[in-house]
Amino acid sequence: MMKPLDATAGNSPQMTSAGTDVRPSLGIWACSALVVGNIIGSGFYLSPAALAPYGAAALVGWVGMAIAAMCLGLVFARLASVRPATGGPYAYSRMAFGPFAGFLVAWAYWISIWASLPAIAMAFAGYLAVFFPNLQHVPGGFTAVSLAAMWLVAAINMFGVKSAGRFQIVTVGLKLVPFIAIALIGLFWIEPQNLTPVNPSGLSVLGLISATAPLTMFAFLGIESATVPAGDVDDPKRTIPRATVLGTLCCGLVFILGTLVVMGTVPREALARSAAPFSDAAFMMWGWWGSTLVAAAVVLSSIGALNGWTLLMAQVPMAAARDGLFPPVFGRLSSRGVPQWGIVVSMLLASALLVLQTSGVSGLMAVYRFAVDLSTTAAMVPYVFCSLVEGALFLALARPRDAEWAGIRIGPYKPYALVAFVFSLWTVYGSGPQAGLWCLLLLLVALPVYLSVERKEPSTS
Repeated sequence: MMKPLDATAGNSPQMTSAGTDVRPSLGIWACSALVVGNIIGSGFYLSPAALAPYGAAALVGWVGMAIAAMCLGLVFARLASVRPATGGPYAYSRMAFGPFAGFLVAWAYWISIWASLPAIAMAFAGYLAVFFPNLQHVPGGFTAVSLAAMWLVAAINMFGVKSAGRFQIVTVGLKLVPFIAIALIGLFWIEPQNLTPVNPSGLSVLGLISATAPLTMFAFLGIESATVPAGDVDDPKRTIPRATVLGTLCCGLVFILGTLVVMGTVPREALARSAAPFSDAAFMMWGWWGSTLVAAAVVLSSIGALNGWTLLMAQVPMAAARDGLFPPVFGRLSSRGVPQWGIVVSMLLASALLVLQTSGVSGLMAVYRFAVDLSTTAAMVPYVFCSLVEGALFLALARPRDAEWAGIRIGPYKPYALVAFVFSLWTVYGSGPQAGLWCLLLLLVALPVYLSVERKEPSTS
């Protein structure tokens, strides 16, 4: 998922308060580590169970999405090195296509975040059930725990960015443990019979990629957030794209091997019903202590992801409100400097989505799948716009005298932008009609909102 960029162009020295030159210090390895750290998160903790109906053939979907994610990463890497801008995808779309396009991208981005919170919270609740097994048998238990986790994190964020940042430091370091340990060490515990039949769904290769696209792309969301400020990177025009490719390759490898190991150690029927697939795989390999350790790491990691996206959730709407493109309430800050109304409104929508889905369907995976589909579909809107910007396809539409793009060369046309554009559309198709219809309705709701604010002056609060 997307995090706003706040950078300065170029690669010039920066001045400290003491007047000392500070040269950019982030090289390719540091940037690659940022890519890996930002991509790998809770989006993958339930995906092996959600992919179980497709068997080992689901690995084809991971390979396809790794390629697409790499192309998308290159799009944002180039935009960051050519024209760093606060607001990231929202800012690029607004500068290239005008305020309405910027508004739609900001709105879709906002939807993608609050729609992803139920999926993250359900992952938290699923792994928490390892410690409280009766949770699975309590009617509405997963829903109640998920809602409690979402609102607890929202309350922490309302105490201020500093409090949220401290909480994030405690949790973020643990999120790599279950992935890397199981993806690498677990290869020795694979049972070949668990991987057969290879493709129980009977879908073709293209059909398989389409069906698995939302689940696999959801794990890769956030690749653009690892595009670090160009002013802090050594030779950003070379380092950022190379680090993006290297980091995406590492994440793709961990995702593919992790899925292979979980599918190879847990029987497919049991995996499809699992609320904690990585913990179940660890139990098959190392017993109770391994299962408990992995579950604890995932619980803390999921809370960290929930905190990180809640921290971010109100930031782009706040930036859009200050540009006069969102209702002013999203730009208002509390006495602690927090856009609390943006957090409250967003959390209410996320809670409504969770409650509506859990009351209308049965099973953790069904709720998780819908939240993933809706969040991923909404996230593709900014990806499509930015692919057009980077690919120089916007040149026929953009205003050539726009001062914000003065002196910037966008061309020549980049083939990877076309790949990113096509894969983004393909992912929307793979999300299915239900998620597409909900996303369309939510985008249409934005039209009267835009008409009500377009003539107002930008907020100065």
